[in-house]
Amino acid sequence: MDKTFQPANIETRWYQEWEEKGYFAPQGGEQAYSIMIPPPNVTGSLHMGHGFQEAIMDALIRYHRMSGYNTLWQAGTDHAGIATQMVVERQLEAQGINRHDLGREKFVEKIWEWKEKSGGAITQQMRRLGASLDWSRERFTMDPGLSAAVQEVFIRLYREGLIYRGQRLVNWDPALHTAISDLEVISEEEQGHMWHFNYPLAGGQGHLTVATTRPETMLGDCAVAVHPEDERYADLIGRTVMLPLCDREIPIIADDYVDREFGTGCVKITPAHDFNDYEMGRRHGLPIINILNDDAAINDTAPTPYRGLDRLEARQRVVADMDALGLLDKVADHTLSVPRGDRSGVIIEPYLTDQWYVDAKKMATPAIAAVENGDIQFVPKQWENTYFAWMRDIQDWCISRQLWWGHRIPAWYDADGNFYVGENEEAVRKENTLGDEIILRQDEDVLDTWFSSALWTFSTLGWPDETEELATFHPSSVLVTGFDIIFFWVARMIMMTLHLRQEVPFHTIYIHGLVRDSDGQKMSKSKGNVIDPIDLIDGIELEELILKRTSGMMQPQLATKIEKSTRRQFPNGIESYGTDALRFTYYSLASTGRDIKFDIGRIEGYRNFCNKIWNAARYVLMNCENEDCGTQNDSTVELSLADRWIISKVQETTEEVTRAVANYRFDMASQALYEFIWNEYCDWYLELSKSVLWDDDASHEAKRGTRQTLIRVLEIWLRMLHPMMPFITEEIWQSVGPLAGKLGPTIMLQPYPEPNEHDIDLRANEDIEWLKVVIEGVRNIRGEMNIPPGKELSVLLRKGDENDRLRLSKNSQYLRKLAKITQIAWLAADDAVPLAATALAGELEILVPMAGLIDKDAEITRLNREIGKLEGDLTRLQGKLANAAFVDKAPAAVVAKEQDKMHAQRQALETLREQIQRIRGI
Repeated sequence: MDKTFQPANIETRWYQEWEEKGYFAPQGGEQAYSIMIPPPNVTGSLHMGHGFQEAIMDALIRYHRMSGYNTLWQAGTDHAGIATQMVVERQLEAQGINRHDLGREKFVEKIWEWKEKSGGAITQQMRRLGASLDWSRERFTMDPGLSAAVQEVFIRLYREGLIYRGQRLVNWDPALHTAISDLEVISEEEQGHMWHFNYPLAGGQGHLTVATTRPETMLGDCAVAVHPEDERYADLIGRTVMLPLCDREIPIIADDYVDREFGTGCVKITPAHDFNDYEMGRRHGLPIINILNDDAAINDTAPTPYRGLDRLEARQRVVADMDALGLLDKVADHTLSVPRGDRSGVIIEPYLTDQWYVDAKKMATPAIAAVENGDIQFVPKQWENTYFAWMRDIQDWCISRQLWWGHRIPAWYDADGNFYVGENEEAVRKENTLGDEIILRQDEDVLDTWFSSALWTFSTLGWPDETEELATFHPSSVLVTGFDIIFFWVARMIMMTLHLRQEVPFHTIYIHGLVRDSDGQKMSKSKGNVIDPIDLIDGIELEELILKRTSGMMQPQLATKIEKSTRRQFPNGIESYGTDALRFTYYSLASTGRDIKFDIGRIEGYRNFCNKIWNAARYVLMNCENEDCGTQNDSTVELSLADRWIISKVQETTEEVTRAVANYRFDMASQALYEFIWNEYCDWYLELSKSVLWDDDASHEAKRGTRQTLIRVLEIWLRMLHPMMPFITEEIWQSVGPLAGKLGPTIMLQPYPEPNEHDIDLRANEDIEWLKVVIEGVRNIRGEMNIPPGKELSVLLRKGDENDRLRLSKNSQYLRKLAKITQIAWLAADDAVPLAATALAGELEILVPMAGLIDKDAEITRLNREIGKLEGDLTRLQGKLANAAFVDKAPAAVVAKEQDKMHAQRQALETLREQIQRIRGI
């Protein structure tokens, strides 16, 4: 092993070997365990949320693979309709080419060319993270097998009456000219206005005042609504108003949806351009008047002066015309939530179009029952409430998209607008006895990408064919995903799989949280707080990081702000931490909460953990290689108290980790491993082992027993740690495994440790805990009194009981070596107690006489200097927190951090002052 741990030297090498040797493929076994990866977009790149999710799945897969399961982690990517089409369109635009110039067929060919050359970069990044997916089975939602499954499902559901074509409101992107899902709509607060218009009552007897944030939509108004119990308007219900600018009468209706406390209590109803208005319009049988074209310009349904105007131009014109008519009551500033397309950035319109729908209400009932009866369980359990709320109020699912890239809808139209669904045109003609004289054209639309991904758990395994893989690995064991797609993906997989397979797609849904920055802010490019996991693995120079964060920004002021914050946060760029440290950081944060605050300080700590592991392994190998380690069963060994204790502790840790993983508490599993490896094995056992290995008087059997324990316990916890830290454990195991008598080419195919209760030694645990308390008591005295670590001490013991005396007599060699003690003596009850620093181990008093050990005056002077420095720091902190400008404007997390710092300074001052008093008393 190299002297220092260099992750870059081992990670790529080991991953290539694992993949080339086929270790990620199912290895057989009686019980199957499978995870279907949430397929990342083929255009995507690894972000912190992906990294966290992949790390969780890989730990589960590696754990179960080592536990003897026949394990499959299914690899694959999603064709990402809108995102992929946009990428290729932009490339063509740079060449002065429009997709319409190429035509549909040639354009789709260009996308496939891009996919083969540049698509799937995220899968290479996942390899860098150590994800042990079975790449030999990698699928793509547009590959022939999955395309055949998608077509089969569409045709089957259509014939069962569960897919239909209808006209309803959808989220419409005027730039991309397609319907989009709610998940592709980002609503953020923006400053705007609220316009108050007067609508004259028909007959000229007054008016009603309505308020709107979208004045142009009044051209499509079909009613004014009031609350049925609003006394102000009770006598007007059933009458009509004249719709200004349009020369038509619209009714005044009553509906409980109206909030009579908001504004004037009168609401204009535009069913074709607002989702709530649409539902109200259906309840009251109102006409639906669409005033927009697919580019959000005003269409010919509206009055002549507004036709052809962009919606925002029309807004200005409508306001001006209403003002000219004296019908503009007032304009008020208003903060509103503006929906924008996450890809195009333009404002999304509710838009009335003909689309294809799935009758989700009929499919929802068995999907709800599957969670209610426990066939599917959410972890954490409270997420099932979110699932139920969505499913019990589910709306029909719009599955068509006006794109060229995707699964084209298998429907054909004749000249009269009749449509026919089938595998291809030939099948449609044959099934419907359509002659050659009838011209058919295929539907131009493609299916929503969520439609194909809803089939993911079984289509990737060969369905509709009943394959061996489908029989073995379906239903899958667990789905690991974020809470934001419970409805968009999780629920739809459950509905589709239950309907088509009559079984659940998975037994458990583990919902992880959202990775935020250290201040709890959502990571986004506009905030300049995005961290690329690969940058944490490899490191990145400051200037390159700034360029990465600010590239493509259209607002120079925002780019400058992000550059300044980046320089402040990472003045030297981002260091290289390696994959194992990053992964372990993820596990330490994987609690059952929704939000995960990622702090660079944690990954620094876990890089140190990697170094600790490396150095511990080097110590073991230096003391055990080419030595008699007693790995043969006929070897006689003598186990010391420390040996028995660490063997006992590794069994307890195995039990704790196994229980935590079973409950998806990776934070608890990682903490248990960290505490055992760093504190118990490295800090204590390795030091205790020196008392045997470096003792010339120790027997050969005792040394053999300690070497055996060093190697065997190290090999056990390497296997236990492997699912979380795959690279460092593999590199070390290659040297340690053979010494421990383990045969095999890789640690990842070794059995996961199982706790052995017969090796748990409670007496050894108690004895070592006593020893640790005594040693720490002496070390605390050294620290408090500023006694050099290498200076040997005399120690007196007082009080205590027979157990203390027995433990001392058996373990004095450990105390002498680890606490640097030359002499230990017991004080009788009537002996005079010298001036000494004291520590307690239960009832046992540990006394270190101070005479001759320290210069009292010099130590008091040093402590007073420390106190002065702390008092200065505390004064500055108090001033900062007394400044209202800082407290009011700074983020709450920053203020809390300063308050914690002030509290720590006060405690430190109190400790130093107490120490001075103790020294004066010596």
